[in-house]
Amino acid sequence: MKLRKSAAAAAVVLALAASATACGKSGSPDDKDGAKASDGSSAPALPTYKVNTSADVKDSPVFEKIKGKEITIGTKADQPFLGFENPSTKKRTGFDIEIAKMIAADLGFDEDHIKFKTVPSEARETKIASGDVDLYVGTYTINDERKKQVGFAGPYYVAGQALLVKKDSSIKGPDDLKGKKVCSATGSTPLKRIKEARYGVAEAKAQQGYQLCVQDLVNGQTDAVTTDDAILKGYAAENKGALKVVGKFSTEPYGVGLKKEDAALREAVNKAIEAHEKNGDWKKAYDATLGLSGAVAEMPPAIERY
Repeated sequence: MKLRKSAAAAAVVLALAASATACGKSGSPDDKDGAKASDGSSAPALPTYKVNTSADVKDSPVFEKIKGKEITIGTKADQPFLGFENPSTKKRTGFDIEIAKMIAADLGFDEDHIKFKTVPSEARETKIASGDVDLYVGTYTINDERKKQVGFAGPYYVAGQALLVKKDSSIKGPDDLKGKKVCSATGSTPLKRIKEARYGVAEAKAQQGYQLCVQDLVNGQTDAVTTDDAILKGYAAENKGALKVVGKFSTEPYGVGLKKEDAALREAVNKAIEAHEKNGDWKKAYDATLGLSGAVAEMPPAIERY
């Protein structure tokens, strides 16, 4: 039997509040033991990664600097089940975090020798170029303009702009948005794209963050939230069956950012991604994070070497 509208909204708002306070309660993004899939079942276990204690990346200036010490990996901290940091425990969780851990293991670093650093999107190229981070793993779309400044390994995931809607919504994709209200982050590419005349939205609302858009969706103030499907899957997972992701309509290949001139490290990271895709770790990591949204993992993308 379906929950009444007000009860469903209250449940989702409570889930959002749990994320904001990050108390580590059952079902919060950093509580893998208590996390539940969208159908209410227990979350799959995260994989473990064997550390390559004999790792060596010849001709890599970055690896020579960090070998036998620690690796600094830039990422996001506010994306549930993708790249999330619990403010209380400082524990990092999510699919991007798992990708970072499996790469680090192949490079010879266990979890105790990974230093995660939160880096905002606008500072990624600067932090990589300056050496403030050795790698960056955080919804970082590979494109030709960015390749002028940094190197990319991967892609390890192909995202795309999509829509987050209520579970019982009739919206199945962008063709159903005519006359609807859609929310996205201020200044974002998805917001700009959804304003195009071909979609015919009644209102393209800008908010300072996606969580505010999700609250608007739950409260009935908007009909859909739009950004990369990977980010939206995290919110769907967080809200346990109340929301769903539909209608991917762009291509955003996520890569691992690193110094532009370090071809040796780029190839080592490419090999690590391939190895963990082949041995099943990639899918296990997805199933235990973004897969909790109810969206089945697609085939991992082919590595693009250049």
